Amino acid sequence: MARRIDVTGTGGVRLAAWEFGDPPKTDPAGSEPARDVPDGSPGVLLLHGLMGRASHWASTARWLSGRYRAVALDQRGHGRSDKPPQASFTRDAYVDDAEAALEQLGLAPVVLIGHAMGALTAWQLAAKRPDLVRGLIICDMRASALGAASQREWDQWFKSWPLPFATLADVRKWFGEDDPWVERPNPARGEFYAEVMAESPDGWRPVFDPEQMLRSRETWVYDAHWEELAQVRCPALVVRGLDGELGRAEAQEMVRVLPRGQYAEVADAGHLVHYDQPEAWRAAIEPFLDALGAD
Repeated sequence: MARRIDVTGTGGVRLAAWEFGDPPKTDPAGSEPARDVPDGSPGVLLLHGLMGRASHWASTARWLSGRYRAVALDQRGHGRSDKPPQASFTRDAYVDDAEAALEQLGLAPVVLIGHAMGALTAWQLAAKRPDLVRGLIICDMRASALGAASQREWDQWFKSWPLPFATLADVRKWFGEDDPWVERPNPARGEFYAEVMAESPDGWRPVFDPEQMLRSRETWVYDAHWEELAQVRCPALVVRGLDGELGRAEAQEMVRVLPRGQYAEVADAGHLVHYDQPEAWRAAIEPFLDALGAD
């Protein structure tokens, strides 16, 4: 099950946070349901990547919920959170939102788990507020600058989407097979994008505004982010898919720059590591989480 909790981000933007867990057990006395995780359990905040949503973390969050209070956040412009046309989509806004969510949810000191842009937000928050973060997992996000060519490619890619899609099956097929960015059929990728589509009067369209996504991306794509990595004081794990966007050499340099960095990789996985190989992803992060628990 997932319980929605509304929190307020910077500038008053309403954000939807989702606490995941198995269905609550019934109290033997027949009163209120008992929590699966005892009060005071350590917290985990999961941050999706650009275009993602909290539900992309559902499998991971439910697995974590056995020993953590596991919450995934729909970041501004994404999922069920607000998408104000004139809202700020700067790096500071995303980091401040995550900070506000931690404080309002009472999760700190927390383990932050981020994928792609969410991983960048996670390590920037860990650098800014070390008192709030006890551990950090970075999933397939580069610290180097990607540059103007990358931003132009993304703009052109958004324009290539054959919107609206007639059915969800069409969404899965296009993103899993027909998208020019797909080198070989990838059903997990098709499912990933089906999760961020909603039915409209003329067909299926993304729940986000592509222009807002480009505005979000342009606030980090031109810059390198090594300095913030060096300021992260908690234990940190860098995870990459062998076929993902983060290369091995850059990942290992990120580990070297992190004061307490560790490295893991997942075979047969691309950029969507936790979607491509969920069991291998959990196996990659479990020893790190176990060691955090022993600290």
